Amino acid sequence: MLVLLRHGQASANAAGLLLGRTDAPLTETGRRQAATLAPLLGAVTRLVSSPLVRARDSAAALGLDLEIEVDDRWIEIDYGTLEGAPLGSVPGEEWRRWRADPTHRPAGGETLVEVGTRVRAACEDLFATEGAGARDPAGDVVVVSHVSPIKAAVAWALGAGDALSWRLHLSTGSLTRIGWAADGPVLHTYNALPVPPVL
Repeated sequence: MLVLLRHGQASANAAGLLLGRTDAPLTETGRRQAATLAPLLGAVTRLVSSPLVRARDSAAALGLDLEIEVDDRWIEIDYGTLEGAPLGSVPGEEWRRWRADPTHRPAGGETLVEVGTRVRAACEDLFATEGAGARDPAGDVVVVSHVSPIKAAVAWALGAGDALSWRLHLSTGSLTRIGWAADGPVLHTYNALPVPPVL
């Protein structure tokens, strides 16, 4: 099973800012969210993380006795000049262009298609049955990442296009599972939260 965890709440999330590549730290709520995910995990053979501190710290908070492998392909989308902007300040025309066209690039940033391309490659590597990075049937691979890459992985699993991202909501501190089916990936769980949710 490929288990995708969205990092816990970061300071910029709490402030309602567009958070991409900024290395914002976890809040105390974010640390609790990450730790609360640990009991939802089964046997884990690999722990992979985005290079950003909020993902690496969330991975560490799981308390697994595994090396955290950093994979740059799981980094959040680059929002370019929109990075750090309050969500409500992004012009409506920018949102409309972005939602209508997955190849739309915010000034200085990254397109949804580019995110999808790098995440699909990462998923294919994790699903490999042979080679150095071949999956271990004895347990799951856990990847701690961000909203855009996890949505891209779900689109990959469903055989959908990158525009699917706009039709999915993904909470901080949530869990998504993609199974290792014989004929391709299968989405088992999306946006699961511990019960009761950590506020």
